[in-house]
Amino acid sequence: MKTVNGAAHSPAGLRVALFDLDHTLLPFDSGMEWLRFLIGRGELEAGFEQQYLARCHEYVAGRLRAEALHAFAAQAFAGRRTDAVEALQRDFRAQAAARVPAAAHRLLARHRERGERCCIVTATSEVVARAFADSLGVDALLGSRLEVQDGRFSGRVVLPLCHGAEKVNRVGAWLAALGGGWDALAYSVFYSDSFSDLALMQRTHEAVAIRPDERLRAHAAAAGWRCFDSLEDAA
Repeated sequence: MKTVNGAAHSPAGLRVALFDLDHTLLPFDSGMEWLRFLIGRGELEAGFEQQYLARCHEYVAGRLRAEALHAFAAQAFAGRRTDAVEALQRDFRAQAAARVPAAAHRLLARHRERGERCCIVTATSEVVARAFADSLGVDALLGSRLEVQDGRFSGRVVLPLCHGAEKVNRVGAWLAALGGGWDALAYSVFYSDSFSDLALMQRTHEAVAIRPDERLRAHAAAAGWRCFDSLEDAA
């Protein structure tokens, strides 16, 4: 059995293409797009955007944990009924579809033509990411989850986030549900912009860096991974 990028490579079996969402398939933060949508609808105070942006900067600078960033974003859902959020999701879908780059559609189409199942694996909550996933027509969406109690969002995230090494666990559970597992894969690839995704990038047969942060760029160069400064170049 051949080993590629540290993973066993079987000559037959399931083929999958995995994608991070924010700053990979999308050139922006999907959570911010959702907050701006809520603010535009009068569903959220305008100041929430700047507070979220400040925390994003803190996260990028390494001064804030991902759990804290997503816990703050989840507060935008606090007290909302699930059916009300579903209605907002439906309205958000058209806005989300218009913001998905043509290059993202081309890249996924290429993988589908190769017989690969496409899956988005993101730390963004599935509630927010769903509109983008639907627009792209992926086979599966694996994201962070928001807590619901008595038909209302509590404003808290369900831990662990779909982040870091947990992404490997989420993909593994998805593969198991398909009747296989990591060792049964004939081929797997993961596209990401972030060093925080290193665990999943090392687990797949192939890893591709898109708009990588400095640490991922250095690691990709050392590992011989493909690296692109824009999704258009990769697609």
